[in-house]
Amino acid sequence: MIIHDFLDNDLYKFTVMNAIQKKFPDSEVVYRFVNRGNTSFPPGFADALREEVESMAGVVLSKENEKFMRAKCYYFDSVFFDLLKGFRFNPAEVQVSQEGGELNVEIRGLWYRTVLWEVPLMAMISELYFRMTGQVARDLERNATEKAKAFAGIKAEISEFGTRRRFSFDVQDRVIGILKENMKGLLNGTSNVYFAMKYDLTPMGTHPHEWFMYHGAHFGYRSANALALENWVDVYDGYLGIALTDTYTSDNFFNSFDTKYAKLFDGLRWDSGDPLEFTEKALKHYRKHRVDPKSKTIVYSDALDLDGVKKIKTFVDGRLHDVYGIGTYLTNDVGVTPLNMVIKLFECRPKGSEVFLPAVKLSDVEGKHTGYPDEVDLCLKMLRLK
Repeated sequence: MIIHDFLDNDLYKFTVMNAIQKKFPDSEVVYRFVNRGNTSFPPGFADALREEVESMAGVVLSKENEKFMRAKCYYFDSVFFDLLKGFRFNPAEVQVSQEGGELNVEIRGLWYRTVLWEVPLMAMISELYFRMTGQVARDLERNATEKAKAFAGIKAEISEFGTRRRFSFDVQDRVIGILKENMKGLLNGTSNVYFAMKYDLTPMGTHPHEWFMYHGAHFGYRSANALALENWVDVYDGYLGIALTDTYTSDNFFNSFDTKYAKLFDGLRWDSGDPLEFTEKALKHYRKHRVDPKSKTIVYSDALDLDGVKKIKTFVDGRLHDVYGIGTYLTNDVGVTPLNMVIKLFECRPKGSEVFLPAVKLSDVEGKHTGYPDEVDLCLKMLRLK
């Protein structure tokens, strides 16, 4: 059993779950596994994954979990905690199959329920793959310690974001312990709520791409960013104020990120494209709206390593508050090739709709667009990006 604790999940899944049940409690969705790296999975993998999925039926919120979340996640109300206490994973929502080395995973059901599957499923797939192919972690202690000291040496503020593609639960556990030991005052937290609880850290995260993707499918791509931001503010009243920018490209996002949002949100998250170009666009945008960039934060989080952080930090040079979300580089740099995979929202059915609507995600990198090709093309044309 790979997932032992209800909080072995990323914070943003809980924050968006809360927003969904308040704004779109009857919406249904379809998620699918996307094997970007074309990994060939070993025989019997789907059966092993099915066993892990079935075991999730017994993973529930404990009293210790609730106590920690009430203390740290002050932006959740008591109604949401009652929902979490009664929540049970339903394995029937997840379909798993395998044809040769090709793995197929699909999740269907009410959005507020199925939203919690993505991160545990990806962690299961990653750990099972390395276990079933006989690969072992090497040089964990040395690598993690050297990286922690190097990040501390350049005074880089980081958060650990490595749950989805970790080598294993145990590797992530040890890495976070090493980071805490060696990065006094510079480890801002972790996206994994369980490890935040274990190591007395701040759980980190705001909203995912799927929040914007749903708004695009439901209300139209041209209004998606503005409506998604407005609904987020309506739920959280200014808390959780780091805005994700690249669901429909950052250029399109900045067109919707007007003076109100530029002042209200604490900052931005960069997740694709050129980080230096993005930084310049953000600085220009804030100045245009008479906002002091030094009062704002950018969370840089796309496939970063030590050299990438050094490059960005040198370029930023104190012009704004730069922090870094580091994932696979910390939790799966152990002598193996990490899986290149995602689980993305593909369809949604809002309340009252007779049909499922396609959902797409663009990106500041063309090859990272996800969704049905015809719908991606339509989205690009509607936003005048093609």
